[in-house]
Amino acid sequence: MSIWLDGALRDATTATVSVFDHGLTVGDGVFETLKAVDGKPFALTRHLDRLTRSARGLGLPDPDHEEVARACAAVLEANPMPLGRLRVTYTGGQAPLGSERGEHGPTLVVAASEATRRPDSTAVVTVPWIRNERGALTGLKTTSYAENVVALARAHEQGASEALFANSVGQLCEGTGSNVFVVLDGEIHTPPVPSGCLAGITRALTVEWTGAKETDLPLDVLERAEEIFLTSSLRDVQGVHRVDGRELPGAPGPVTAKAMRIFEERSRADLNP
Repeated sequence: MSIWLDGALRDATTATVSVFDHGLTVGDGVFETLKAVDGKPFALTRHLDRLTRSARGLGLPDPDHEEVARACAAVLEANPMPLGRLRVTYTGGQAPLGSERGEHGPTLVVAASEATRRPDSTAVVTVPWIRNERGALTGLKTTSYAENVVALARAHEQGASEALFANSVGQLCEGTGSNVFVVLDGEIHTPPVPSGCLAGITRALTVEWTGAKETDLPLDVLERAEEIFLTSSLRDVQGVHRVDGRELPGAPGPVTAKAMRIFEERSRADLNP
């Protein structure tokens, strides 16, 4: 397995990042996860734009889009696979212990691993912790993911593949690595970005392609929604057949199934929408 590290392809078993890298010591980094189909990244331009927004939100220098694109292509060429997870990580680089940054400049790592198609539906749980829609990192895709690790472990303990959060005012927000949509009276709704959720790439495309409405939703909408589905780079559009103790028979329902079909057709027709 080959990865890209600071300007070149390297063997993953011998490539090293400093133990003083700010991404390791204090979580000072941002990342993107892309789907790769037959050696081609999906929605690369949108992911690069969000990587830059996240970097600016942390005060990191803008990543070089040409270098990142070149790194993605090199990694996918070196590691051929029909369906892959492509991970771009961009950190504050080597720095003194503490919160101050050093002078070495950012670290860039691009790696890939094989992925498998997700089932058409899954189970989710809600968790007692909240997203802070007014936090310093809100809306940024940072490497500070420990909160998600804890929540996802809770979901796995309960036989689910995802955990859903409310925000500080009790509104439905997002999953640990996904956005959430609900169907009410036959119409698709999803929490707006100001709710504290990440501006997901798959979320944005789903809104554009299905006409979904961005709506402030109470968390208990999950108890009455006709259908529920998740979106993310590796899930695409995935129905929900159970939320906590509530079963949704027949998932994915007709509205979700249509959204799945639209997303599959549109994404297959254009790998960089």
